[in-house]
Amino acid sequence: MPLFEHLDFEFLLEYDVFAPSKRGRTRVHEPPDLFCGFLYCYYKDIYGTRPVARELQHGLVWYYCGLDKPPSRDTVDRFLSDLEHVIDDVFDRLVEQAAARGLLDSTYSIDSTHVEAIQYNDAASWNYDPTAEEHYYGFGCTIVSTGAKIPIAAEFTQSKQADQETAMRVTRDALAVEPPIWMLGDSAYDILDWRDLLLAAGVVPIAPYNPRNTDDPKDIEYRVEGRIEEHSEDVQLKQSILDETYNNRTGVERTNDAVKDCGLGHVRARGRVHARTEVFVALCLRLVVAITNYERGNEPGCEKL
Repeated sequence: MPLFEHLDFEFLLEYDVFAPSKRGRTRVHEPPDLFCGFLYCYYKDIYGTRPVARELQHGLVWYYCGLDKPPSRDTVDRFLSDLEHVIDDVFDRLVEQAAARGLLDSTYSIDSTHVEAIQYNDAASWNYDPTAEEHYYGFGCTIVSTGAKIPIAAEFTQSKQADQETAMRVTRDALAVEPPIWMLGDSAYDILDWRDLLLAAGVVPIAPYNPRNTDDPKDIEYRVEGRIEEHSEDVQLKQSILDETYNNRTGVERTNDAVKDCGLGHVRARGRVHARTEVFVALCLRLVVAITNYERGNEPGCEKL
């Protein structure tokens, strides 16, 4: 399986968190190889430190991942704990790799999804998913995606619905990668300061008009229409273009599904921090699969190699 043919994870050696301990802890296994081990296991639908450690006992598997010998479960646990400190940067580096290959397009979409947790993860909580109209035990994740199911910014949350602070932070992270022309969100984003941030950055926010908290609702589909009217002499944007562009928002739902297939829907860790790390490993795997498919001349949106 050519999962690691076109990417180099040697940059993991730059992080001090993986350096041998002054108190005598040696580094028997290199961080790039252990990271490959996690990606391989997630690709094979194997999640959790115990199952990952078990899978890496197989000769062909640990050899394929670049390891000199099978790692112990303690090694796997410790690597995941160390990875917590740098996983955001690892994800950002892979996003940069996707951007360098032209896998991003001019339309970004933001959405939140639920992340189910194991019942004995005391850091999780019961939440309600209005889309599925059911309760679930776990966390949430807000994702900005673009192109062929490419996640470019994300944040782990206590519940599915993101608050304003999270929405703004994830949006800023996405804009820092590469400014788009359009940014799509559902009606929940219409009542946030999110749209003002985007307009200030020269990005057109498209979210269905939400009349909540107003006694005099406007006769518009999207709040940005009001801004267009204010500048009608300089800006011309047809309703049909707004509708057609907003219809592309289904892409973020496909991205969420693709990332869940990479492990987002199988968080086995205890505690919030470990769970967050596992979520970002799943996001990293989605980027690795997309980049590898692109390099092999296949459709980046394919979820398997």
